[in-house]
Amino acid sequence: MSWTECSEPRPFAAKRLVCFPHAGGSSYFFRDWRKGLPEFEVHAVCYPGRADRFGEPTATDLVAMAGEIAEAVRPLMDRPTVLFGHSMGAVVAYETARALEAEGARPAHLFVSGAAASSLARSEARAAGASEESVIAALTALGGTDAELLDQPMFRELILPYIQADFRLLGSYEHRPGALLGCPVTAVAGAEDRRVTTEQAAQWASLTEGTFRQWTVPGGHFYLTDAPPYELVREAHIAPDETRSR
Repeated sequence: MSWTECSEPRPFAAKRLVCFPHAGGSSYFFRDWRKGLPEFEVHAVCYPGRADRFGEPTATDLVAMAGEIAEAVRPLMDRPTVLFGHSMGAVVAYETARALEAEGARPAHLFVSGAAASSLARSEARAAGASEESVIAALTALGGTDAELLDQPMFRELILPYIQADFRLLGSYEHRPGALLGCPVTAVAGAEDRRVTTEQAAQWASLTEGTFRQWTVPGGHFYLTDAPPYELVREAHIAPDETRSR
């Protein structure tokens, strides 16, 4: 299977957007973004072990997975390409951007949503992936999963295993020192997100030489379910000589 899915190719769109889902998420999470961003050709990353890739083993090395995603994304970069990652997807998008830039392909912009800077310890994810009950507790706290669904036997049998695998994937991730990103970075977090503080989101600034911006929007960890940040993405273009800002 391909690492990305594009449900509506737009050969005349000026820009592309590549979306990276959260832990336990799939490309379906971003299926409506093509309607909200008609000027973009929207692609969504397909992690193994779920949805159309259900029969494949889940990933165990986040950096290695990001490298494979970068290989799949690079041919798309014949147009300005924006990367948008939410929660775990923010870390995957960041590592994908690093891999692309190491090969001379710079994204037009990187959005890191609902996530602490990747250089911070992943102790929370490590604890959440320890057992099924830990995963259930983490999902309940994050608020992105229907409480009734969590009690369904089919959910526990088919879906919970790859969510737990994602928590373990993120929990085992270690940030590697290296070159700073050159692309602009925007950090977005919900004002009621108990998982990500303003200070933690601000630390993404230390990982790029490009322009950095930070936005706090209404809502919790999954603020983008009800209010996708289309306007922020639409206005993502930042001139190279613009002063860094928060």
